[in-house]
Amino acid sequence: MRIGIPKETYPNEQRVALIPANLPQLQKAGHEILVESGAGDLAGYPDASYREKGAQVVSSRKELFEKAGILAQVRLLGANPKAGASDASLYRKGQVLFGFSEPLWAPGGLQPALEKGVTHLSMELIPRITRAQSMDALSSMGTIAGYKSVLLAANTLPKMFPMFMTAAGTVSPAKVLIIGVGVAGLQAIATAKRLGAVVQAYDIRPAVKEQVQSLGAKFVELDLETGDAEDKGGYAKEKGEEFLARQRELMGDVLAGNDVVITTAAIPGRKSPILVTQPMVEKMAPRSVIIDIAAERGGNCELTKPDQVVEHKGVTILGPANLPSTVPYHASQMYSKNLTTLLLHLTKEGKLEFNMEDEIVSGTLVCQGGEVLHERVKEALAPAGGKA
Repeated sequence: MRIGIPKETYPNEQRVALIPANLPQLQKAGHEILVESGAGDLAGYPDASYREKGAQVVSSRKELFEKAGILAQVRLLGANPKAGASDASLYRKGQVLFGFSEPLWAPGGLQPALEKGVTHLSMELIPRITRAQSMDALSSMGTIAGYKSVLLAANTLPKMFPMFMTAAGTVSPAKVLIIGVGVAGLQAIATAKRLGAVVQAYDIRPAVKEQVQSLGAKFVELDLETGDAEDKGGYAKEKGEEFLARQRELMGDVLAGNDVVITTAAIPGRKSPILVTQPMVEKMAPRSVIIDIAAERGGNCELTKPDQVVEHKGVTILGPANLPSTVPYHASQMYSKNLTTLLLHLTKEGKLEFNMEDEIVSGTLVCQGGEVLHERVKEALAPAGGKA
């Protein structure tokens, strides 16, 4: 089969879905590779590097869509609602699409895929099981987001992160609080510790305490009942407003004692929970910094505005919406490895096979032949009468 790699069209998206280093594995499995000219330029992978690995570079996006039976993208229509709409007319029956598509958050983006009868696998739905770890693109991108969030904080804070003993006196280390200890939160902890900060972390899941402590950070414990805080996929469960109100009340004093707060709490398919309110922000010292990496889903801070810098009572709040794209070389490398591993898992004798008894397939395959097959996506569509 031919795998097509289109140029990403989402604003400021610099990643590419597959990098040259992974192409030989796919070719060995029986696939040909087509690349839209310039697809890898912003990530640091020029056309020449694809040609060196045996890919055919085409100048026309239409030609790529016509020739490729498989399309490998970072952002499909659901995750690229404006610019991605023009691709819908190029879809054809039987085509297979791979990429982030936000089917639980924006299921309406599936409509063109259903109408054209294409098969679509959504990279954010890869199940968090041992067999699928090497395909887990959300974890890969979370790692990058956690790392970059700390660099943003360090660059914004008018203090240095580490403690220094100098002839001019002792420089106290910055105090950093990480809220949400998933993949992004753990990487943020590790990065802040490497920079020399004093780090605390909080999560409603008590089970992550040991992970926090293993990285040298202090785990913040609040007087809350959190017994059912984690779902079977390892994500934090959505909590009711009464719980969140009590949590915010207890967290206010914790925030006030930190120079930097990095929030990472996200719930798949749901708006990000508000964990930091305006009164909590106002308790923080002037020139403190909040980095809200849940901004794309509304943010964990009440004052966050996606991709904007907000100043409130001397506190700076940043809401970067696509941090992995700001480190495009390695973000593309990691995503490409995830996608290549999934493609090879599905490839049998040069063709893709979809065995719905395989948890990886059933967990990732959204639609095929005009029908939504994924149970959670069906539930997301239910309020709209089952239609995308």
